[in-house]
Amino acid sequence: MTPQELVAHATELLLKGDTAAFADLWAEDGVLEFPFAQPGAPRRLDGRAAVREYLKGYPDVLDIREIPEPVVHVTTDPEVVVAEFTANGVVVPTGKAYSMSYIAVITVRDGEIRHYRDYWSPAAAADVLSGAGETAGAFAGNADV
Repeated sequence: MTPQELVAHATELLLKGDTAAFADLWAEDGVLEFPFAQPGAPRRLDGRAAVREYLKGYPDVLDIREIPEPVVHVTTDPEVVVAEFTANGVVVPTGKAYSMSYIAVITVRDGEIRHYRDYWSPAAAADVLSGAGETAGAFAGNADV
């Protein structure tokens, strides 16, 4: 699977709410990083199992319903792409609308994610997720998908 195909497949899985299959896209020793994580939130997850554990409560917090017009930029490194996208949906516990823009730098080797750097605004997410409970607090500091 090329990096572009993997991003398209990952998008489909997010829209289905299948976080287990999304986590399975990571290599066994793949890394997920959150460079803008708030203090106290994880900045790095090492390994597929850590990614799976981190994402297991995601569908109880966010229902992503649309990722309109994602853009995948090919880089000079055939294993690296930069994805730009906006995820629109609903904060499940509150019913509030959710819309967040992301940029991800993704390294794919042998059809698996080796490294995923997730750039987004934890402060904006915390605002949208306020009132969604403790589980949402984990995501407000460090992840989309």
